[in-house]
Amino acid sequence: MSKTNILLLLATTIGAPAYAEPATPPAVASGGKPPYTVVDGNKVDANTLEGWHTWRALACDRCHGARQEGSTGPSLIDSLQHMTEEQFKSAVLDGRPDKGMPYYYGSKMVVENIDNLYIYLKGRSDGAISSGHLYPIGK
Repeated sequence: MSKTNILLLLATTIGAPAYAEPATPPAVASGGKPPYTVVDGNKVDANTLEGWHTWRALACDRCHGARQEGSTGPSLIDSLQHMTEEQFKSAVLDGRPDKGMPYYYGSKMVVENIDNLYIYLKGRSDGAISSGHLYPIGK
């Protein structure tokens, strides 16, 4: 376990403020680089913030829950643990009509921000991004 993860664990356990270094998601532990940057759980890079804005604008929480843990639709926290980026994009853009998921291929906002939406939800799924309001890094 890294020094950052130990400090985060201790801070969470004793109720102290979280360590202010960017979060280290599971992808990094396996040698990959995460597509997002997060500080303190709620300060994110510009692309991740745009993905969150897209999530909010589309009101995806109606089906997937405000914390992406599922409601009438599945938990995206769980789904993005095993879905590839390509599978995610296909599910969103092409929909899954048999499961009640509409297609968003006709939405300019979604098409232009599908990468950012994936980045935001992947960060939530990895546990690096807290639920709730997000802010740009540095503010």
